[in-house]
Amino acid sequence: MLGPVDFTALLILALVFIPLEYLFPLRRQQKFFRKNWLNDLVTLLANAVVVTFGLIFLITAISALLRLAVPGDFFALVRAQPLWLQVVEVLILADLGFYLAHRAFHAVPFLWRVHSVHHSIEELDWLAAFRVHPLDQILTKGASFLPVLVLGFSDAAVLIFAVIYKWQSVAIHSNNRIALGPLRYLFASPHFHHWHHANEPAALDKNFAGQLPFLDWAFGTLHLPKNMPEVYGTHDPVPLRYDQQLIYPFRARRPDVADLLP
Repeated sequence: MLGPVDFTALLILALVFIPLEYLFPLRRQQKFFRKNWLNDLVTLLANAVVVTFGLIFLITAISALLRLAVPGDFFALVRAQPLWLQVVEVLILADLGFYLAHRAFHAVPFLWRVHSVHHSIEELDWLAAFRVHPLDQILTKGASFLPVLVLGFSDAAVLIFAVIYKWQSVAIHSNNRIALGPLRYLFASPHFHHWHHANEPAALDKNFAGQLPFLDWAFGTLHLPKNMPEVYGTHDPVPLRYDQQLIYPFRARRPDVADLLP
């Protein structure tokens, strides 16, 4: 169940991105009530509680252990930095954690089955950002937030990052054609992330970063042609209903690469 703050944030996201998708659509033929939109709304609502409690448990348990290895004076040095510098460091560290976790979700067969729920969407829009298996969301968010919490960054820096994380994760899935020009290599955009969702051989296992595409450039996984993908989704037989998607990873397998080729 969504709390008042979560509901307000969701309402603001809808009021921003629905008009943007209407005024600057990437795919004009895509309907507002596109395929399986209701299931994605159910996923958003149902995941809210599960992911929140899962993250609290994961971060509390692991950060308590990891902090034992960090000298106490280090926290004071981190927090003594200017806020803007902390925010830059948090963005880089958090997205590096996300990148590594995201790449693991594509490389490890069981993790891919979990992650394929997200990749099953065939029409991207702002609501598509929420079609995620709760285990996927807990682990990837945990990989983003754990490094910055363990190292003791200020609450203000972490809060700013959390807001950026939420807005950008929705923006990069949205059905809009707003481009960033040369900044597309520095900040993730729909152009960048839509290629991650492309069901095309050239885009397989590319563009893992959540916010900073230069991480993909550094690790050799950047794929950013000028055109946009034609087809999204996955060949995996992911079911359409939320309850079935929850159990799907525990009884499916990832197809061989040959199965993905046309």
